[in-house]
Amino acid sequence: MTDSISINYQELAEKIKVWGKELGFSQIGISDIDLSSHQQALENWLDKGYQGGMDYMQRHQELRANPEQLLPGTIRVISARMDYLIEDAKFASTLNDANKAYISRYALGRDYHKLMRNRLKKLGEKIEAYCQQLNFRPFVDSAPVLERPLAEKAGLGWVGKHSLLINKEAGSWFFLGELLVDIPLPQDNKSDNQCGSCVACIKICPTQAIVEPYVVDARRCISYLTIELRDAIPIEFRPLLGNRIYGCDDCQLVCPWNKFGQLSSVDDFKPRNNFDSVELLALFAWNEQQFLDNTQGSPIRRIGFECWQRNIAVALGNAPHSAHIVTALQQSDNNSAMVQEHIDWALSQQSEKQQRQQGESRLTARLIRTIEKGLPRDA
Repeated sequence: MTDSISINYQELAEKIKVWGKELGFSQIGISDIDLSSHQQALENWLDKGYQGGMDYMQRHQELRANPEQLLPGTIRVISARMDYLIEDAKFASTLNDANKAYISRYALGRDYHKLMRNRLKKLGEKIEAYCQQLNFRPFVDSAPVLERPLAEKAGLGWVGKHSLLINKEAGSWFFLGELLVDIPLPQDNKSDNQCGSCVACIKICPTQAIVEPYVVDARRCISYLTIELRDAIPIEFRPLLGNRIYGCDDCQLVCPWNKFGQLSSVDDFKPRNNFDSVELLALFAWNEQQFLDNTQGSPIRRIGFECWQRNIAVALGNAPHSAHIVTALQQSDNNSAMVQEHIDWALSQQSEKQQRQQGESRLTARLIRTIEKGLPRDA
């Protein structure tokens, strides 16, 4: 039996990092729980309404800044990183094909929440067995935790101008999870911010959601619009969504640090149901039961069938004109009022594109006839 008084916490911290690797985590870091330097920024963000419809951000504001309220006695947070990048993510080939659906690459495979939480729980149990007495609690997006500031304090990376965590050896293609503990583990050194003068993520954002460095207006963010929003997508943003039906990776794709992205060793993160390269029409043809069956165990399932249809309808409206798309939209029935509104919008977009195409075709035909007659072009 290990006496808590005689525990070598430096040695234990090293063991925790080894155990973390054995459990499939890419990196483990340890920090204290002081988040006072982030509290004002959070209050300012909320005061400006940047959380949109995510009311829980406001409700749990106090908890976010005080992890010890989630687990009384907490004095340290063990932050864990798990890479999810797959070998052939087909970023460009999918984004550049307007007839295919682009799904944020973190959501192609199994839902990471339960997977990471189970592994964090096992890590807690290993620590508990070593110490013989330990209070711990794992979190993976399951409670109001400021995971990025905590991970930054733990040395896992720095918060970039797009608000995501960046690691100089792994980019930003990874998940984060936390294990709250009540033992005085030595802390790791905070990561230095290395974004420098780069503003690539700010410039590339399709909806200009990064309103200033390190500040994202969720109400404009495609990830929020396609995942968190439960109402109609504002008309001004619909054309900007392109073929992105679940999330957006643009700010990560353009980040120079992501050339160091690490491939995942977790098979569960590999694409399911051809989600990395699937036709929009194939997904739009699903009924609700097919949606539930095909997204079982996937993070996509939580948005529900209604928002799924809404998002795909917008993408079909943004696709090049096609008689097949028009037919699919027209034949879709038993839709909610919200979904039907987006289908009607998509049909109007398809109609406008058809008219432009017909106009361009008539102009081309007129030019050809003029040339064939040997007359000046402006005759």
